[in-house]
Amino acid sequence: MTEIADKLQRTLDQAVDGKKVYGVTFRLKHKDFQWSGASGNLAVDTPYFTASTTKLFTTALVMRLRQQNKLGLDDRLTQYFSPAILDGLHVYKGRDYSGEITIRNLLAHTSGIPDYFQGRDKNGASLDKELFQGKDRHWTFEQAIELAKGIRPRFAPNTRGKALYSDTNFQLLGKIVEQLYGKAFDACIKDQITGPLGMAGTYLYLNAADSNPHHMYYKDRELHLLQAMTSFNADGGIVTITADILKFIEAFFAGAFFPAEYLAEMKVWNPIFFPLRAGIGMHLFKLPRIFDLITKLPELYGHSGLSGAMAYCNPETGLYIAGTVNQIAYPSTSFHLAAKLIRNLALAHTA
Repeated sequence: MTEIADKLQRTLDQAVDGKKVYGVTFRLKHKDFQWSGASGNLAVDTPYFTASTTKLFTTALVMRLRQQNKLGLDDRLTQYFSPAILDGLHVYKGRDYSGEITIRNLLAHTSGIPDYFQGRDKNGASLDKELFQGKDRHWTFEQAIELAKGIRPRFAPNTRGKALYSDTNFQLLGKIVEQLYGKAFDACIKDQITGPLGMAGTYLYLNAADSNPHHMYYKDRELHLLQAMTSFNADGGIVTITADILKFIEAFFAGAFFPAEYLAEMKVWNPIFFPLRAGIGMHLFKLPRIFDLITKLPELYGHSGLSGAMAYCNPETGLYIAGTVNQIAYPSTSFHLAAKLIRNLALAHTA
């Protein structure tokens, strides 16, 4: 086992080049084998921003509410939001579809609601572009909705084969969770997930004075976006450590938060960013065989984030992997590194 651990550690060390990647931390589990490693300016217990990997937490809460008969996936948003929020949120070819959108649409990114974060308005401006230029700012839920309303939708809800990845969907889901549990989103996370699992290193980032999470990089620059990180909430605000997030993803797919039989119906895939596909509240990472003749990765289910964080697994083979490369500008880097780690583990087991 020491030889395998050494090989995995070398893989991390080689990934830190001081140009694109300045620090990495990963945890991997395969059946009875568990390993944690880090390199560069991150340690195995360094707290980091998970960005959109947060969406798995939101999905867990929504599906738990479903199990408790507090909501249905086909509930329309009109059950939860006032006309002030919904009117004009999704106007496509002159028709306002906002009142027809369901919770299922939000989870699966089939709503067609524009992305308040990366979507471009009529002037070509976007929130992500502003932030990556180093202009930190805070925004409220209502301000996120107004930003989305200023961006043109690309398709009507439930258009066959269409999905648009949109953080706005999960801003809305977070508010539904808060309504039904009668408490703030961070309290929902504590009560339903991190508390029961003993995830002491995981929390929703709400205080811009909190300097514990390592700053993210955009190319060769450290980004200080603490105001922004307090704004994401249900679509991207979780801070974690690798031991915690691996524990979470294992629990997620083991039925700890909602019946495991829900997972089969959540595996309805639409392409979003190659080679990722969006299901209902989670993603599928699967390389076409022509690109994966050597690694032969199994299908991996989970989520990733723009921060370079990811948490994926293949429960059938007992494989779980989570970590971060802490780099915004090169989103595929974490997947390349994860694939190398999985391949080296597989080779070590067959040697």
